[in-house]
Amino acid sequence: MIERPLHQGAELLFAGEIFCDVVFSGVDVPAVGAEVYADAFTITAGGVANRAVAAARAGASTLLLSRLGDDPLGEHIHGMLDDEPGLDTRLLERIAGHQSPVTVSLTTPEDRSFITYQVELGHQDVPDDLGPIGATHVGVAHELPAWVGRMRAAGTTVVGGVGWDASGDWSGDVLRRLSEVDVFVPNDAEAMQYTRTDDAVAAAKALARHVPLAVVTRGPRGVVAIDSAAGEIVEVEAVPVAAVDPTGAGDVFVATFMAALGHDWDLRTRLRFASLSATISVTGLGGAASAPRPQDLIDFVDRRNPAGDWSFLDRMRVPTGSH
Repeated sequence: MIERPLHQGAELLFAGEIFCDVVFSGVDVPAVGAEVYADAFTITAGGVANRAVAAARAGASTLLLSRLGDDPLGEHIHGMLDDEPGLDTRLLERIAGHQSPVTVSLTTPEDRSFITYQVELGHQDVPDDLGPIGATHVGVAHELPAWVGRMRAAGTTVVGGVGWDASGDWSGDVLRRLSEVDVFVPNDAEAMQYTRTDDAVAAAKALARHVPLAVVTRGPRGVVAIDSAAGEIVEVEAVPVAAVDPTGAGDVFVATFMAALGHDWDLRTRLRFASLSATISVTGLGGAASAPRPQDLIDFVDRRNPAGDWSFLDRMRVPTGSH
């Protein structure tokens, strides 16, 4: 864990719920009364920790604002996060007597199913003495917390996200809230539902009428982004890999895209960096556990030699003999 005075702020802030993810891979939901055996298994941090760990591993100074219980699973996850270099966990509160949220994930290379237990704790606010923050991530499915507007007014880039709407309403309120963020990063299914379009590019164009930068992820088909101010449309193809677990890939993408804001890269390069990071994450189990470090990207490119110019990664290469 990196410690710096909180009044100095950080490059990135992630706030939200942390889950203890119990992941079984290569297995579908069993029939009632049946037993199935997984190919592999892991316990890792999930929820907002996916984004926070991925950002820290990508090299951004990262603050995590969340809560865990004092139960054994919460203690285990807290220890994992404390040990993550580059991740500041001083705003991670422990709640006596609270059971930390738990999600069991049954995953195949194509999809996954979840069983979750969670006791809601309510709103958590950002400390008043927190210093400048380069960028933060917030869900836009509901009204944004008051601290988001305060931070944006102070110069923080606000990146919005949204989950699947199980109600099927796909309310237009989400589009109206996009005026409160600078970047919106949904997946293609979510984007098409909210914009009532039938392809990712059309959805991105519709979203760009509401937000300065719309970024629509397309899983193994890559990503499309539209910078409405510059009138720029950028499409990036994903590097093909054999997927093991897609859990958290979207979180890894948005976190590493946010971390890339700290480099003097153009939009296409930031998208390629985030897309490759998300691609590598699906080759391992769990979101946080499989989030890559820059050297992992460099090793992958050296080994696989994917199409395109990846020389922008060279500045992130770890010198031989360093630790």
